[in-house]
Amino acid sequence: MTSDLLALLLPVVPAVAGLVGLLTPRGNRLLGAALGVAGAAVALLFVVLLLVDGDPVEKALNWVRIGDFQVTYAVAVDSRALYVGLAVTIVALAVQVYSIGYLAGDDRYGPYAAQISLFTAAMLAVVVGEDLILVLLGWEVMGACSYLLIAHDRRLPEAPAAAVKAFLVTRTGDVGFLLGIALLGVQAGSFRIGDVFAALPRMSSGVVLAAALLLLAGVAGKSAQFPLHTWLPDAMAGPTPISALIHAATMVAAGVYVVFRLYPVFLAAPAVLTVLGVMAAITLLLGAFAATAQDDIKRVLAWSTVSQLGYMTGALAVGAPDAALFHLLTHAAFKALLFLAAGCVIHAVGTNLMSRMGGLRGVLPVTFWCMTIGLAALAGVPPLAGFWSKEAILGAAQHGSGGTALLVYLAGLVGTFVTAWYATRLWLKVFFGPGYNDHVHTPGWTMQAPVIVLAVPAAGLGFGAYLVNHHLTELDPVALLPILLVALGIAASWWSWKRTGDPATVLGGVRPFVAGAFGLDAVQDVLVVRPVQLLARVTRFADESGVDGIVTGIGAGTLAAGTGLARWHRAGLPRALAGVLMLAAVSVLVFALNGLLR
Repeated sequence: MTSDLLALLLPVVPAVAGLVGLLTPRGNRLLGAALGVAGAAVALLFVVLLLVDGDPVEKALNWVRIGDFQVTYAVAVDSRALYVGLAVTIVALAVQVYSIGYLAGDDRYGPYAAQISLFTAAMLAVVVGEDLILVLLGWEVMGACSYLLIAHDRRLPEAPAAAVKAFLVTRTGDVGFLLGIALLGVQAGSFRIGDVFAALPRMSSGVVLAAALLLLAGVAGKSAQFPLHTWLPDAMAGPTPISALIHAATMVAAGVYVVFRLYPVFLAAPAVLTVLGVMAAITLLLGAFAATAQDDIKRVLAWSTVSQLGYMTGALAVGAPDAALFHLLTHAAFKALLFLAAGCVIHAVGTNLMSRMGGLRGVLPVTFWCMTIGLAALAGVPPLAGFWSKEAILGAAQHGSGGTALLVYLAGLVGTFVTAWYATRLWLKVFFGPGYNDHVHTPGWTMQAPVIVLAVPAAGLGFGAYLVNHHLTELDPVALLPILLVALGIAASWWSWKRTGDPATVLGGVRPFVAGAFGLDAVQDVLVVRPVQLLARVTRFADESGVDGIVTGIGAGTLAAGTGLARWHRAGLPRALAGVLMLAAVSVLVFALNGLLR
């Protein structure tokens, strides 16, 4: 099979597996699992074959013509796209295998596995798409799949609400994304990304600025950037494997990758990069501090994702797209590991709350060691993956010029300390302290094997990338500062835990406020949700009382007139005759008066 064909089929294979899976009986777990695993495994094989081949691939097939625009099924594959594709397919395969054990007994497993396949296909379309319409299609399918997967467990009352919130918040940004793509395509006369880049010098600065801002709105929604970040922590209502998929390899990674892929557009509008830098710094710190006060293990990791996305977008803002992509890849490894390991813990003890856990390192040794690697990588402990990618970002911000670079650098340093603090807190609360007294359900190997596999890149991916491409992370004496902050964060958390049993007690009375992400959900509710609901009620009243009222009134009047006429038809002959004569007399009188008046 040629490289061109492999590249063209890369998004198609999991898409076909997903569509076939939706058509199979939902109770057939064996067939659903086989289709899900096979789709992800074949896509992974295609990525590996393309990496081995090593040559960039660009191939297009005519798709549909819309007026003067030719929309193509066009793909462009280079090493960077393949690295992201590798992360997507590895995590997708791990999630498919893991879900076999995690959702044992679920009677809706077939559609669930099919939706994961479609989710994977959509992300791969975004990664390899060379036509903006294909990218938009993948972008929108991801939104639909995330809605379905977050709401999968109908027994949880919060799941449907979380799915609706995720869909509506991301759709708010997606409107801008659609308009940005339309603006670029119309101005360039083509939706091919290469043609758009070639046309940028011919576009006015105002057009490029507007297009970049519109694209940024979509990126903020998908990649949970302030102020469109509020959906991501609530999405924890979905099954834990879906949390791993959304937080590590799809959805939130899509926004960062799109900025990376369309970076020339943003370079042509430097003001937008400044906006992105401010958003990144706020997102980084907001997510880190919110994670410190959570009791739900999944919400700690969710807010951690928000913070780590701030690092990625911060790197893009300071002109370091390769560093952003580097952290996207390391984060995919250790965050997928952490969510799946957290799922093993939740499966074992039957609760998400860390306050009801403790002392689990002895009964869950595999999960303990794998999660230790993941948390250390998240915190940035050298030489694990997260250390190298964060160092690349901090180094780029440190050597950057202007206020944006300084803001990102300072936020990154504070985030380094806070991340080490809450990662250590999670580790201590779950695995140390008083032992868990109830029966522990040891996870099966379908759940533990993916965790072990993901621990390998979480530990070694960063160092391997450094050896291959060491210019990303040229270590200097200033690099000792982040290492020192990591050590201080770990020590501070340990000291607080030894004193009180929970480091979060240092937050005192402000802990509920911090846990609620500083009340931003309430602000959003007051400024956005309630006004929209009021507008909806007013619109409904106007529609029902105005438009519907007129239609209903005309109908009622016509019915009354018909009813009256029917009564006359049913009247006796003398009465009917009298009525006709009266009507004739009135008509003659009217005509006579009209003649006299003339």
